[in-house]
Amino acid sequence: MSRAATGESSLARAVRVIAAFTPDEPELRVSEIARRSGLHVATASRLVAELVTHGLLERGPHREVRVGVRLWELAARASPTMSLRDAALPYLEDVHAVVGQHTQLGVLDGTDVLFVERLSARDAIINYSRIAGRIPLHLSSSGQVLLAHAPRELQARILAGPLERYTPHSVGTPEALREALAAVRRTGYAVLPGHLHPDAAGVAVPVRGALNEVVAALSVIVPNDGRAHGHVPVLLAAARGIGRTLSAGRAPADRDQ
Repeated sequence: MSRAATGESSLARAVRVIAAFTPDEPELRVSEIARRSGLHVATASRLVAELVTHGLLERGPHREVRVGVRLWELAARASPTMSLRDAALPYLEDVHAVVGQHTQLGVLDGTDVLFVERLSARDAIINYSRIAGRIPLHLSSSGQVLLAHAPRELQARILAGPLERYTPHSVGTPEALREALAAVRRTGYAVLPGHLHPDAAGVAVPVRGALNEVVAALSVIVPNDGRAHGHVPVLLAAARGIGRTLSAGRAPADRDQ
């Protein structure tokens, strides 16, 4: 595998090119890819051309570059979250039918919650999360559920800050976050009214795997009208159903009715 003068492999540089794309900016010019990846424009252009050849990137009609279908196909085939998503989706659909608002499934990835599925309604309340989108752990109900059950080393790193705030209600101090995580472990759920947007409240519960470990967070984003706690029972029931499916290794269609 060829290496740059810095010792970095071509594969590492190609990963930097692909990582330049975000959910909000799925199409970029080569010059912007070069800037974000820290590569010379000529190097970025060559790598983009190679990735296009293999179908991992695509060029649009105006020479913009976007993630290719082949990359999506390979990622979906290899993703360890697929069995989780498949087990959870019928229960997400049930919760969505009852609540009528955004219903989503998130997993721990680094210092973020990564959302692997989301169901939405046309007139649902504002929601910053999206499929394959990330939110810092301390800011969302899903993130706090995952962080509350995460290794102590990760908790210590997050608590060391800085803790970004989106609204005046966002958790912004280590003391407040410690209290929030302790409450999640004590009650079994997280309710965050107005933490990401003043008009929205997040409600999340843990999803446990075969060894009773927390493997995901199931959540809804609902209007911040003081009624968010009322959605906890339906989320807990759905999370137990997902856990039973994961533990039994059954197909989603075989879940208890």
